[in-house]
Amino acid sequence: MKKLILGLAALSLMFATSCRETAKNAEEAANDAGNAVENAANATKEATGNAVDAAGNAIENAADATKDAAGNAVDAAGNALDSAKDAAGNAVDAAGNAVNSAKDAAGNAANSAKDATNNAVNSAKDAAGNAVDATKNAASNAANSAKNATNNAVDATKKAANDAAKKIKHDH
Repeated sequence: MKKLILGLAALSLMFATSCRETAKNAEEAANDAGNAVENAANATKEATGNAVDAAGNAIENAADATKDAAGNAVDAAGNALDSAKDAAGNAVDAAGNAVNSAKDAAGNAANSAKDATNNAVNSAKDAAGNAVDATKNAASNAANSAKNATNNAVDATKKAANDAAKKIKHDH
C-alpha cells in the first residue's frame, strides 16, 4: 500500500510539473503573439504616415507647379496686351501721315493684337492644362503610394498574425 501511495504521489508531481510548463509555454506564445501584433501595428502606422507625407508633398509640388504656370500665363498675357497697345499706337501715328497708310497699319495692328491675344490665350490654356495634368499625376501617384504602403502594412500584419497563430498551434 505504501508503494502505491508513493507511486500516486510521484505521478501527481509529474503531472503538476507538466501542467506548469504547458501554462508557461502558452503564456510565452501569447506574449510573442501580442508582440508580433504590436510590431505589425507600428509598421502599419509608420507606413501610413509615410504615405500621407508623400501625398502631401506631391500635392504641394503640384500646387507650386500650378501657381508657377498660372503666373507665367498672366505674364505672357500682359506682354501680349502691351504689344497690342504698342501696335495700336503705331497705327494711330501712321494714320496722321496718310489715310491709306493708316488703314493698312490699323489692319496690321488689329491682326497683330488678335494673334498676340490668341497666342496668349493658347499659352494660358496650355499652361493650365499642363498644371492640371501635373496635379492629376501627382495626386494619382500619391494615392498609389498610399495604397501600396497600406497594402504592405496589411500584408505585414496578416503575416505576423499567421506566424503568431502557427507558433501558438505549434506550442500546444
